[in-house]
Amino acid sequence: MQLRLGLALTLSVLAFTGCSTLSNKLSVNNGSLDYKKASNLAPLQYPEGTTVRPVTPLYPAPVVDPMALERAPDFENQKGNRFAMPRPNEEVANRSAQKQVEQRYKTPVVVADSSMNPLLKVTGKSKKIWQTTLDTLEKLHYNVVDENKTRYEATIQVNQNTYLLKLSADGKNNTLVVFTPDNTFADSAQAKALLDQIAQNWSA
Repeated sequence: MQLRLGLALTLSVLAFTGCSTLSNKLSVNNGSLDYKKASNLAPLQYPEGTTVRPVTPLYPAPVVDPMALERAPDFENQKGNRFAMPRPNEEVANRSAQKQVEQRYKTPVVVADSSMNPLLKVTGKSKKIWQTTLDTLEKLHYNVVDENKTRYEATIQVNQNTYLLKLSADGKNNTLVVFTPDNTFADSAQAKALLDQIAQNWSA
């Protein structure tokens, strides 16, 4: 019994020591901040009387204003022993992602959702996008049977078929979807043909 207890205690100490050693290794300076201590070296000196070709530095070190060095950001981790790149500001990252979406859908683009239902994507103010949709339908000579201006919905007739168009918005990102009158997704081929026509004849 005592042998087992002693063995268990020994293993516990070894495990603790191993974890501590690993922790210490992780906290050791890995040299990634050595650039802060870098100093300029004097040009290479040749023995007197030696004839050599002119040497031009391949990667000359830039001259940095000492004031700029004092004001430069400090890229250290919390322990001050490793170089740590700052994470991008979440708000800035979100704005960048939003801008990319706006650039991608600046003009109407027909895409498909995970169920292969066609959708028309376009960025802008929903009220203006909806009015442009109606103008495009008029341009295509499609009859608007009914319209709900507050919900951005319209019942239209296209080649003796009746569809329900719905515009939904997430910020400036607008999605136009084609439904049947009973609020189910319209036939994908017919819906894509209609949305393609709207995109190609967009009256913005």
